[in-house]
Amino acid sequence: MLKEFVVEALDLATNVEEHLLSLERRPDDTDSLNALFRSFHTIKGGAGFMNLPAIVSACHLTENLFDALRTGKAPVTPTAIEAGLQASGFVADQLSQLANGASPETLPAMPVELENILTHAIEGNESPAAAPVAAPATAEVIDLPVAAASASASASTMTADGLDWEALYRAVVPSGTAPDVQVAAVKAPTPLPPSTAPATKASTDEAGARPITAPVKEDTIRIDAIKLDALLEVAGESVQAANQASVLLEKLSQFKFEGQAAALMATLQETLSRASRYSTELQRATLSTRMQPVGRLFQKFPRLVRELAKDLGKEVELVIEGAETEVDRVVVDSLYDPLVHMLRNALDHGIETAAERAATPKPPKATILLKAWQEGSSVMIEVSDDGKGMDPQKLRAKALAKGLISESQATTPEESFQLVFLPGFSTKEVASSVSGRGVGMDVVKTAVEKHRGAIRIDSALGSGTRFTIRLPIELSIVPTMLVRTAGAALAMPMAVVQRVVELPETFAEVGGAPVLRDQGRPLAVRSLGGILGYEPSKEKVGIVIAAPQPYILAVEAVDGTADLVIKPLTALSVPGVNGTARSAEGELVLVISLAFLLDGCKTTATRLAA
Repeated sequence: MLKEFVVEALDLATNVEEHLLSLERRPDDTDSLNALFRSFHTIKGGAGFMNLPAIVSACHLTENLFDALRTGKAPVTPTAIEAGLQASGFVADQLSQLANGASPETLPAMPVELENILTHAIEGNESPAAAPVAAPATAEVIDLPVAAASASASASTMTADGLDWEALYRAVVPSGTAPDVQVAAVKAPTPLPPSTAPATKASTDEAGARPITAPVKEDTIRIDAIKLDALLEVAGESVQAANQASVLLEKLSQFKFEGQAAALMATLQETLSRASRYSTELQRATLSTRMQPVGRLFQKFPRLVRELAKDLGKEVELVIEGAETEVDRVVVDSLYDPLVHMLRNALDHGIETAAERAATPKPPKATILLKAWQEGSSVMIEVSDDGKGMDPQKLRAKALAKGLISESQATTPEESFQLVFLPGFSTKEVASSVSGRGVGMDVVKTAVEKHRGAIRIDSALGSGTRFTIRLPIELSIVPTMLVRTAGAALAMPMAVVQRVVELPETFAEVGGAPVLRDQGRPLAVRSLGGILGYEPSKEKVGIVIAAPQPYILAVEAVDGTADLVIKPLTALSVPGVNGTARSAEGELVLVISLAFLLDGCKTTATRLAA
């Protein structure tokens, strides 16, 4: 029960921050106020059943605050917003401790400072410093400051353990399901006086705003992610087995069968076709259970940007687009740290100070865009700002000064931008609490490439910087093109394959490197076998790669396309290869890294530095 409560309450606590920041922008937003009231009311009720007095106390006071805000008894001030954020942070911290295995008895009590700021916000005071310090935070906080006036309305049921069990009972029982004189009064046209107890007011407001006419149907269940992973593994293997069986059946059909054998072959073919179809549908259904909207991740960032911008003395607005875009849950979970680093860098490095921005025609408030969209079989995530942009010459000079590159490297602006991903690279002379250690962007690239993704930087001085992350929608199954070179079976993601061309016997050369003109543009030709270290072979087929700087990858032959179940390489690291798979014939296939292909199948600055 405690585990279920923590999971649901953490979801509610996350949504609370989103509603608070929305309320800060639109103080008259009654929908946000009602949603905030309901969220804390729900958490308080569950916490009461779980005997978590600190959470109950914090939620109760915060519930009183939002009730005062929506009834107009207290104004929506910065102090009120800050009080709500601190309360949600305290509740989320307690829930996180429980999720990490802490015992409920070891949780700290509600801080006196939190009680003070909530109390002053309820009373409509702008600054807590102007008012006397309230009593220490104990379970008795439940009755302060609004509940104290309700003593005449209902007798106190406070017990020796410091909990008002009747109030907790009323907080979790839907209105109308238990005999209660005060709750029954909700249906009367006369509004309740301001001195009504908080538990009664909660029922009143919820009944008035959204009357409950029928029980809510539970149409979702929670499943451990490990079970879903195991199910996906089985589904993927079943598809592979069905594909291999189909290949074997196709080979068998080349033989001549007569009589009963021919009938059995026809029945087997029909049965195998049906089994293959169902295994594919099972795999697709299993994959859909792992898909989650990136909005679940994005909603964590508005408060981060707000607080960091406040610390840096900058005025910044975070704009979120495409929050409904779905991606594998593993990707969603792993993107938090990279996006935090990118947002912190945008705020610290990209956005100008107020004085610098005032000297430009840009608006005083800077904008950071966090955007997601689907492009083919990939999910694109963009983090961009309208700040001062990046100077490629300055980046290159800094990397040279630190000894991270040689004079012959990073000669183009695109390559210079990639230098920010080098371990130890930073343009900050002195490290601060925000950035300057030279580890943030290295973490970003490592995390993206771990999930077979790639990241690209575009920047213009004075206009801003844009980071674009490309990730596969589904991590375990990837549409690929199967190729062969030097006798080795390889696969490359279809996301970067543009078309297949025939290679001539001889090539034109530019700077000693082979070049082929494709659709009027000269493209460099690179040997896949030579890059990966295979023995030389006759490569007559070229694959045009849709990279930032397009080129042609020469291979010996193309065997077709296939959706492969990818197994990541974990025991060893091979440059350019990030996984293995089994073809329909059962042959082991090496999967070429998407980032490696987008980098031009050449050693990146990071690997050169190493």
